[in-house]
Amino acid sequence: MRGERVCDHRFTKAEFTMADRPEVEDQSNRPAYRPMDISANRAARKWSPAELVGRAAWEAFQGPLFAWTPRQAWFWRRWMLRLFGAKIGRRVHIHPSVRIAVPWNLQIGDNSAIGDHAILYSLGPICIGRDATVSQGAHLCAGTHDFRKPDMPLLKQPITIGDGAWICADAFVGPNVHVGKMSVVGARAVLVRDVPANVIVAGNPGKVVGERQ
Repeated sequence: MRGERVCDHRFTKAEFTMADRPEVEDQSNRPAYRPMDISANRAARKWSPAELVGRAAWEAFQGPLFAWTPRQAWFWRRWMLRLFGAKIGRRVHIHPSVRIAVPWNLQIGDNSAIGDHAILYSLGPICIGRDATVSQGAHLCAGTHDFRKPDMPLLKQPITIGDGAWICADAFVGPNVHVGKMSVVGARAVLVRDVPANVIVAGNPGKVVGERQ
């Protein structure tokens, strides 16, 4: 009924007894909380001096010489990435809005395509095979932190995308994951484990839902 309040009852102290309260898990046997050592994390050397210079140069040039280029300037963006140490095959199409963290950790095979606003977070190696597609907004994240340690050290773990595989729009592929050849990772799927060849994966977490014939 319009205007009717669905939850109108107000508990009094007498009505709300201990028996009505939700059960609380006994945490007495859990390990003691260890605070994060943020200072140690920030002080840790994650990159060599040469890598720091390379990353600074890439950040400086990625805007005007990569992101601001015309869409059809595929050859120019291939050349730019090769200049910074990436291994880029023939006829690779990389859109200008693609974000690439560390180009020298990137390898892409012939005829592959990387769509608009995809993120190749290549702190660790990212290898994309031949004839593969990474669609718009997809995120390949080749880096994480060891949350078991107080200083949460950086882990640069690889990602491998097999020949002919398709990472659909807005999908997330986590570190240390291999996607088998010709497999499809569905739109907005979250992938944190390896995927065999010739399958279709969907959902969060990603699960095999079919085969690619």
